[in-house]
Amino acid sequence: MPWRYVIPLSLLAAAAIAFVQHSWPVSYVLTVLLLALFAVALWDFLQSTHTIRRNYPLVGRIRWLAEDLRPFAQSYFVEGDLEGRPFSHEERALVYARAKGDNDKHPFGTELDVYSDEYDWLSHSALPNADVPDEWRKRIGETACKQPYDTSLLNISAMSFGSLSARAIEALNAGAKMGGFAHNTGEGSISRYHSSPGGDLIWQLGSGYFGARAKDGKFDLEQFKDNSANPQVKMVEIKLSQGAKPGHGGVLPGKKVTQEIAEARGVPIGETVNSPAAHSAFSTPIELLEWLSELREISGGKPVGIKLCVGQPHEVMALAKAMHQTGLHPDFITIDGAEGGTGAAPLELSNSVGMPLREGLIFMRNALVGAELKDKVALGASGKVHSGAKMAKNFALGADWCNAARPFMFALGCVQSMECHTGHCPTGVATQSSWRQSGLVVEDKAPRVARFHQSTLHSLKEIVTAMGLDNPWQIEPVDMRERVNGARSDSIDKIYSFLKPGELLSDPDRTRYARHWNAASAETFRRVQ
Repeated sequence: MPWRYVIPLSLLAAAAIAFVQHSWPVSYVLTVLLLALFAVALWDFLQSTHTIRRNYPLVGRIRWLAEDLRPFAQSYFVEGDLEGRPFSHEERALVYARAKGDNDKHPFGTELDVYSDEYDWLSHSALPNADVPDEWRKRIGETACKQPYDTSLLNISAMSFGSLSARAIEALNAGAKMGGFAHNTGEGSISRYHSSPGGDLIWQLGSGYFGARAKDGKFDLEQFKDNSANPQVKMVEIKLSQGAKPGHGGVLPGKKVTQEIAEARGVPIGETVNSPAAHSAFSTPIELLEWLSELREISGGKPVGIKLCVGQPHEVMALAKAMHQTGLHPDFITIDGAEGGTGAAPLELSNSVGMPLREGLIFMRNALVGAELKDKVALGASGKVHSGAKMAKNFALGADWCNAARPFMFALGCVQSMECHTGHCPTGVATQSSWRQSGLVVEDKAPRVARFHQSTLHSLKEIVTAMGLDNPWQIEPVDMRERVNGARSDSIDKIYSFLKPGELLSDPDRTRYARHWNAASAETFRRVQ
């Protein structure tokens, strides 16, 4: 007899036996339970959508249960300490320990394979420098702004209200307030939960222009003027692309546009909102720079910059040429690596589009240094920054400061359940469900955010001390080594190309970037050769 008949008939027979042979209330309870299971099995047998459920009524549902439990079983019972993606158990445990103020030390030496070609390290000094200061800050906008901003070397990267919960946003901003660092709003604009704690904000504008959006979806200058005047807003960041889904727009379904989200984004309640893939405020490198300069002036002289995941190399060179040609420049550029990303994105874009942080950071550093622009434009790095060592390595590649997103989510209690896109986040971090958020207590999580920040910067200080340097900006490519294979390693400057100041202007054809430089024009983002 086929499976599809066995299970429903067996349940029906068991229900009859239970009713006859057991006394009340046992017979009643068992009969109701078995009849309920029979109804489910019968439904599986009759439906035609799922083959497994039709061929194996009731039992086939175990597959769905196993699929739901798989991420948790994988994380807690299968993976080793150094395994797991996007963050390993060891990386997550480090953030948890620092956020809670627990012991973050590791016994018995490294568990990494130091002869693997994935291994890299920083060179220490025989004479460590014990006199380094407790804190460094980077001034952004010093050359062009009336209100430059002294930023922490580690800030909260862009995560929007709507992607994250209200309580998560509030806890992050409260933690930023406690720790004296900045909180990037994400492209969802400034919500009441960003505002109430009073922490410093980096207001991000994407192609949807939320917070400065006209009814037709275009940029609204007057709204921008009002929001940028907010004293909490210390810098403005124009998002050209992001690591998780570079070159991809978005659609916010009307059912998700609640009163609070509509209020923050400046859109009608309950109406579907489109974020196009490209900006409508500019179309050429020169137009972009002119627009940034206009925004700087309208904001009262606050730093204005851009964020991007590096894509077409000639476009970066076109931007550098436009800066050199016009004398205009952003106050900062944030490089987002393709390994970054806190929300949902098409798998193909996450896996196959965009340049990883290391290559992207080096490429942008070379464009700025090669065109003699690095002293005018600060360079931020964002992409799996979870430790002081990761920060130090980014400084070696040209970064002036770092941003982190998912590690700050871990500080809030995120367990990497991979449910961010479903609204079913079990820790209340990436959901709009009120009962799921109820477990996230702002007064408890905000200090954890501040402690993680403080501890991570302390670890950076210890690394700078060990390297015998005065500050992290002195870390050079020569100070970082990487394995080429199990038998040979070399310093990063021998593996990647690092241009000298002005090299793209004086003799670009002698550099490895010649074809990209020659294909670039300040007048267009398109390839000209």
